[in-house]
Amino acid sequence: MKKLAPILFVVLVGLGLKSQACTNFLITKGASVDGSTMISYCADSHIRYGELYFTPAADWPEGSMRVCYDRGTNAPRGSIPQPAHTYQVVGYINENQVAIGETTFGGREELIDPNGIIDYGSLMFIALERSTSAREAIKIMADLVEEYGYGSDGESFSISDPNEVWYMEIMPKGEEKGAVWVAIRIPDGYVSGHANAARITTFPLRNGKTSITDKDWKKLYNPQVEVIYKHDIIDFARRKGYFSGKDKDFDFSAAYAPVDFGAARICDLRVWTMFNKVCDGMDEYWDYVTGKDLTHRMPLYVKPNRKVSLSDMMSFQRDHFQGTELDKTLDPGAGPFGSPFRFNPLYWEYDGKKYFNERSIEVVQTGFSFIAQSRSWLPNAIGGIIWFGVDDTNSTVYTPFYCSISEVPIEYRVGNGDILTYSDNAAFWVFNRLAHFKYLYYNRVIDDIQSVQNELETVYQEQVNYADNQALNLLTESPAKAIAYLTDFSNQAGHNTVARWKELSNYLLVKYLDSNVKQVDENGQFLRNPYGYPLKPKQPGYPDSWKKAVIEGTGERFER
Repeated sequence: MKKLAPILFVVLVGLGLKSQACTNFLITKGASVDGSTMISYCADSHIRYGELYFTPAADWPEGSMRVCYDRGTNAPRGSIPQPAHTYQVVGYINENQVAIGETTFGGREELIDPNGIIDYGSLMFIALERSTSAREAIKIMADLVEEYGYGSDGESFSISDPNEVWYMEIMPKGEEKGAVWVAIRIPDGYVSGHANAARITTFPLRNGKTSITDKDWKKLYNPQVEVIYKHDIIDFARRKGYFSGKDKDFDFSAAYAPVDFGAARICDLRVWTMFNKVCDGMDEYWDYVTGKDLTHRMPLYVKPNRKVSLSDMMSFQRDHFQGTELDKTLDPGAGPFGSPFRFNPLYWEYDGKKYFNERSIEVVQTGFSFIAQSRSWLPNAIGGIIWFGVDDTNSTVYTPFYCSISEVPIEYRVGNGDILTYSDNAAFWVFNRLAHFKYLYYNRVIDDIQSVQNELETVYQEQVNYADNQALNLLTESPAKAIAYLTDFSNQAGHNTVARWKELSNYLLVKYLDSNVKQVDENGQFLRNPYGYPLKPKQPGYPDSWKKAVIEGTGERFER
């Protein structure tokens, strides 16, 4: 890999003040180990609370209305009519195994419509409540913004069902109600990702077969269709002065969200880390993702050199540039305990110059994250699972919740605490308490954390295989019994995760109290002398790099 000179770079281009958040990965059936589709989502926010949303299916009387709330402020934006029936949604997957995730890319601020009723959050949840497939979700989203206006800035969506994975980008039209958008099916056998930068450049234009516009909705379910877009996406860009070339050269990102240093280094670099783990030749894009050459952009999707597993997806979420020269545990910002975390703000100044911290996938401010798994060979009630975790991905535990469950465990339930209200049995707060201990002594405690994390996630994957078979047998007898079984299974998994994490938190406190390290046996049990007293703890002290920095900063002050 090409060498990148200094660890910290002076920012030569304006990165703006808006913190970039969220990372998504998309895995098609042909690219996964078991033939499932998977999308992942990290909800990175300084005010987002980690809880598992639950909306049961419902039948609505004529005239019923749904209030649309702003995802960023919770302010009501307006109301829209309810359909006769809405589907159950658990987190970000519905009872039909349709799942949606998002990242915000911003784009041209002058196009934001303050009067749009539908923001990106409403788009996601309403589409989940009303769709039976990824294609149907795309049409629902397009119709919603056309009728009620789009009230967010540029947004990108991962949309999956048991058979397909789609990627969609959308941009408001300013004073004109509605939005311009394009959706692309990720080819089977390929993987994709997005992380707060517009990823769609040029795309095949309308040909009536593989590429259609919203004027061709009747062809939506033709399996040959791989691209769907708003019919005036190019004309609107021309009218606004964003594009003047030939139609075939139209580039969505260049027109509506031009790439800059921040989009490459702060955003697309996160996508590159996943691509680099599963695809050969990604060094070709190193100069782009490190912000040195913004002209040679990464492709939207790549063909992996191996099948991707659920465990792989979990590990992708925990990346801090391991295996590259940007590994955050190795630069001075890691401190004496090799932490991959950098506390905010992302951008900072010193001596009149602007700098930034490397923005990895794992960050302290993740409220929750998930991997939505849809499995075509199983009935919907059993096939859809959201592997859900709270707090930062580095030390979360992805716990399985089936899409058909009738309730969420109390530890993950909406209303059990919030970002300003502590609750000692809320998963979010239990994981945060342990994480803050980890932030103090990262390289001492991370092995203990990962041991329990791996134990739980491995056991849950084994138990899901058993639960699938049990539920299948029950389903032939009674769908209600199958759902009751899956609800109990998911709730017990949630209870167990939080209880085990409390035990681990107590263990770490005892083992590493006052920066000492208690002696343990091969099973992690604390050692005592024959008379019951604890053996003398170890005192690892600080690494040589810290000692060197202290000596260089203080001279002979501490010499003896």
